[in-house]
Amino acid sequence: MSARHPAGGDRRAEPLVALFPLGQPVSALLEVTDLSVGFRVPTPFWRPPAKVHAVQNVSFALGLGEVLGVVGESGSGKTTLGRAILRLIEPSGGAIRLAGERIDALPPGRMLPVRRRMQAVFQDPTASLNPAMTIGHAVGEGLAVHRIGDRADRPARVTAMLARVGLPHDAAGRRPQALSGGQRQRVGIARALIVEPDLLIADEAVSALDVSVQAGIVNLLMDLRAEMALSMLFIAHDLDLVRFVCDRVMVIYLGRVMEIGRTADVFAQPRHPYTRALIDAVPRIGARATARQLLTGDPPSPLAPPSGCVFRTRCPHAAPACAEAIPPLTGTSDGHATACIRQHEL
Repeated sequence: MSARHPAGGDRRAEPLVALFPLGQPVSALLEVTDLSVGFRVPTPFWRPPAKVHAVQNVSFALGLGEVLGVVGESGSGKTTLGRAILRLIEPSGGAIRLAGERIDALPPGRMLPVRRRMQAVFQDPTASLNPAMTIGHAVGEGLAVHRIGDRADRPARVTAMLARVGLPHDAAGRRPQALSGGQRQRVGIARALIVEPDLLIADEAVSALDVSVQAGIVNLLMDLRAEMALSMLFIAHDLDLVRFVCDRVMVIYLGRVMEIGRTADVFAQPRHPYTRALIDAVPRIGARATARQLLTGDPPSPLAPPSGCVFRTRCPHAAPACAEAIPPLTGTSDGHATACIRQHEL
């Protein structure tokens, strides 16, 4: 992928140095504290009720204009985390604050102004659009819902936004099926950003696109991030893409944070065995197999997570003590934190 590097003079914000909640007060757009999400699973009447622990006690802060990557294997809880922050699903515990205001317990009637400030771009651009709506109608819908402008000036706003995301001038009159996958994702981006949010959650926003199209979408997101001073939660499984796009990265396994820190630091010196395994799994030309630590086996069932460290059943460095207690997320003054009791021994 030949995308431009986002570093440069157009960046609006430096990455956060302090890491919430390690004891340092942080001025952040988004603060998530001990967030948990659980789902009841249907079981036969003769069995006790079961619950999937999809997200468990996740805490982090996202600064103004910052891009935080969220990575992990399929089923790690990345998408559930993003949807819980958006209140598309309800958290079972913890707190979510947007610009200092707690939003996790707001009643539905008070969520509308919050939803204008938080928007999302999802993985499948086709499923995100109503095939019966024209592109102009779909993009302009948010303006009507949030009462931005009036009927007379909304078409001009839509036209300007479509041009801003690189769509042809006649796109407003087309329907989704008349556009390519990359163009439909540009529509999704336009639809999210036309209400001028503060936070964009990009959930695998390019993974469903051809490799030849991905670079253009990534460059567009980075340009809009700079122009609009957007904060972004960038959920992805492509570590090379996360390394390229994000200021910081958070690694999740079975719903828990394993490691978080500045992207350059985490990739250069990963401190958690799971992070190392994810990085080692990325194909490299000339990489020696003996120097790589690859994961074996499948993740445990979220219905019955292991005691202590949830990664210990696949960790090559696991010790008996790893089964005794959940390791806390601890770190240093540079904000690089790890949930591993043996991090200083490895």
